[in-house]
Amino acid sequence: MRRRLTLLSFISITTLLLMTTKSEAQDFKLSFDHNAIQVKDLTESSNFYLNILGLEEIENKTEKSHIRWFSMGGDTSIHVIENKLHKVPDVKGVHFALRANDLDAFIAHLKKNNIYFESWPGEPKVTNSRPDGIRQVYLQDPNGYWIEVNGE
Repeated sequence: MRRRLTLLSFISITTLLLMTTKSEAQDFKLSFDHNAIQVKDLTESSNFYLNILGLEEIENKTEKSHIRWFSMGGDTSIHVIENKLHKVPDVKGVHFALRANDLDAFIAHLKKNNIYFESWPGEPKVTNSRPDGIRQVYLQDPNGYWIEVNGE
C-alpha cells in the first residue's frame, strides 16, 4: 500500500533538512521544478490559469487528456490534473505565490473579471503588507486552491 506524504511527515522531513549543518558535504543541489494540483473541472481551471493569471500553456509531455501544463516562469511549471473526486482543504496557509510586476494592474484585472480577492487577514478587496514591506493579495482558483500574488 502506497503511503501519502502527510503534512506532519512533510514538516518532519523539512525540519531534518533544516537541521543539516553546512559542514556536511552534498553532491547535489535541489531547485524547484513543478507543482501539481488536482481539479474537478479541467476546462474551468485551465481557463482560470490562462485568462485570470495569464500563465502560458506549455507542452503536456504526458500526452494525457486529463492533464494540462502551464509555465510558472523559467523552467518551472504547474500541472493541472482533472480528478472529479478530489477535495481541496480550505487552508490559506497552504498556497503558492506569484509575483506581479504591477500589483495594482493585476488587482484592476481581478476587479474587471469579478474575481474575489482578500488580504492575509481576510479583508475583502484590499492588500496588506508582509513584514518585509511587500504588498500582497490572496485569491482562490475555481477549486479552492489559495494563491498569493505579491508585488513591489
